[in-house]
Amino acid sequence: MDSKLRRITIFCTVIMLILVSGTAAGIYFLQKQGYRPASAAKGTNGANGTNGAKAADPEEAVDYSAFLGDETFFDRDKSDYEKLLEHTGKKLNLFATSVEKDLRVQILNELGELVTGEELYITLNGEEYKDLDQDGIVYIGDLSPGEYEVALKALEDYKVPSTPLSIHVKENVEYTPIDDISLLIKTEDDIDAEKEDTKKGDADSDKTELTDIQRTEGNQSFGIDVSKWNKEIDWEAVKAAGVDFAIIRCGYRGSVTGTLVEDPYFYQNVQGARAAGVKVGLYFFTQAVNAVEAVEEASMVLCLNNGLPLDYPIFIDTEGAGGNGRADGLDVNTRTEVCEAFCQTIESAGYQGGIYASRNWYYNKLDMTKLDSNVIWLAEYREYPQYEGKYQLWQYTSSGSIDGIEGRVDFNISYLP
Repeated sequence: MDSKLRRITIFCTVIMLILVSGTAAGIYFLQKQGYRPASAAKGTNGANGTNGAKAADPEEAVDYSAFLGDETFFDRDKSDYEKLLEHTGKKLNLFATSVEKDLRVQILNELGELVTGEELYITLNGEEYKDLDQDGIVYIGDLSPGEYEVALKALEDYKVPSTPLSIHVKENVEYTPIDDISLLIKTEDDIDAEKEDTKKGDADSDKTELTDIQRTEGNQSFGIDVSKWNKEIDWEAVKAAGVDFAIIRCGYRGSVTGTLVEDPYFYQNVQGARAAGVKVGLYFFTQAVNAVEAVEEASMVLCLNNGLPLDYPIFIDTEGAGGNGRADGLDVNTRTEVCEAFCQTIESAGYQGGIYASRNWYYNKLDMTKLDSNVIWLAEYREYPQYEGKYQLWQYTSSGSIDGIEGRVDFNISYLP
């Protein structure tokens, strides 16, 4: 059972227990107060009640408003329903994953939510580690590969697992999606988006830059790429204007903290584009500093897409973040490894991976001898690109204008079959 289904099952079970307990408590209370349903007063057989029994005298009827005069009514003991609510989430569980010589331990309540705001301690083969930022996650790096046991130390008012969790720490990166990556994904309500979302495009350009919608022929298609910066989009108008496809940003990694953040317009854009008949691909703005983080980013994209079919690849967007981004200073080999890890993880899930970058970055910041097997999306703003490598998509301007989108928008031509 996958983690999402497990959390849904737990949630439904708790709700059922709440409903059953609430009903039972209500019936018990009414019985204690002497309340009887009308059928009990009248009987079920004959006009005068069961087996001819006398109907209840109206003068002797129960006063259902009597509790209003009972000053102790609201001082009663907690019902089973209230007790159940009080204890929901008090039983804790551990979930751990390893990507490469590391371990991420997540402390979850019964609803599958991270436990936050508590002083949590775990032990790893007897050595103690603290959840320093109280976010319910303990990350441990530089571990030797092998088998480990993780235990959660006792915490007041909580029930912790009685047996330790066994986990294998991997020696090398395996390019497969990470289980429960959803627990690491934040929204812009959780972060300082102004500081974290600082992508700065550096596409080569000159005065020959094309800014109009270009006619396409053969296997060529005209498309756009969009994100929260394009705000509300009228996708019907976009389709009517001649757009065949859209590459939609699903999220980004924070330039400062490295937090994984969902683009607030992602689902809205995907739903709108599909409903209008616009073909869809996805992209993610990376700030990964190693292959492990690249696998996390790809896992996030796959989690958000949730298995839906796509018409275009899933791209890793590798470019600068204003000079002070956490990944701006990566060397060529590391940046290349990041792109390789992202694309291979995407492909392990059955999708096509791709890379977005400028001509300058393809030449100077990436080793394209290792990346040419992926779909290449080139950003170069001139009438005839000077990039000599192969590419399947060309972003030819960031200054386009089209019906359905207010302000500037990126225009692209696809040469994919």
